[in-house]
Amino acid sequence: MSDSISNLDPYKFLKIKHNPDGSLTRFAPLPSAQATPQLTTDSQLTLSKDIPLNPTNSTFLRLFRPVSPATNRKLPIIIYFHGGGFILFSATSDPFNRSCSTISAHTPTLMISVEYRLAPEHRLPAAYDDAVEAVCWLRDQALGINGCDEWLTEFADFSQVFIMGSSSGGNIVYNAGLRVPDLDLNPIKIVGLIFHQPFFGGVERTGSEIRHVNDRIAPLVATDLMWSLALPEGSDRDHPYCNPIRDIDDISRDEKIKRLPRCMIRGYFGDPFYDKQIEFADMLESRSVDVIRTFVEGFHGIEVFEPQKAQLLYDDVKNFVSLFVEKKSTL
Repeated sequence: MSDSISNLDPYKFLKIKHNPDGSLTRFAPLPSAQATPQLTTDSQLTLSKDIPLNPTNSTFLRLFRPVSPATNRKLPIIIYFHGGGFILFSATSDPFNRSCSTISAHTPTLMISVEYRLAPEHRLPAAYDDAVEAVCWLRDQALGINGCDEWLTEFADFSQVFIMGSSSGGNIVYNAGLRVPDLDLNPIKIVGLIFHQPFFGGVERTGSEIRHVNDRIAPLVATDLMWSLALPEGSDRDHPYCNPIRDIDDISRDEKIKRLPRCMIRGYFGDPFYDKQIEFADMLESRSVDVIRTFVEGFHGIEVFEPQKAQLLYDDVKNFVSLFVEKKSTL
């Protein structure tokens, strides 16, 4: 965009209206995709179905499985959180549905895409609470509490669980990842976290934010508005929900960071959040977290528009998951 930041109306850019009751009217949601529990075309990559998570909160899970999974081994599991700045989109939104379907078939894995609550109707930590509830749901499935879904019974390797998020979904992965070590998750085991272009920020502008102040996907006035609608009332962007560097001197939080499993931090050099992502990776490594960094040319969300970039994402996820699958097969 060539317009100055002061001339951009973030509400019009995001196609939202903030109502007097605190809710949002979302004028242009992404096209929604239906679950496909049965094979309908010869080219179909996966089967999918929706499973209630918490009916009171209207949250649910969309479970994906390859059409013809291998019969000689169980499949790893990826719990996935979509992007949208915490205020937009759904697990049913077509780009996320297609991405989860392709990753499930390409890796192959069982993908569990979480329909979490959106802000400002449900400000943070609502989405983080929903993430932990999804992890606990998977644990209960493994334990057979109230039964176990037939796809999980037949195909799931509960000892190979990953948590993945894109953009704001990456923030969900981090904050859920800090909580789960305090939970009794046996018999499931979370072995890796995947942060795809995570949506971190802070009060102080970074160099990449300044360079991309009018980014085509994430201009700063729009992302500032997203954070103002998502964070707890009265908070600024240095709240640890937004700025993961802010409270790292907190001893209890520091210890939780050290307990994180291997992480892949993936992104694009042209992303406004690039500098914050590098800062995040540096912080994890300084606390002895095993970090794999994968950055390529592109802008925030480019994989939605360019199939080649999408394929790079799918390959990177497959390679990361394979590190654990191959290690397990040699034990």
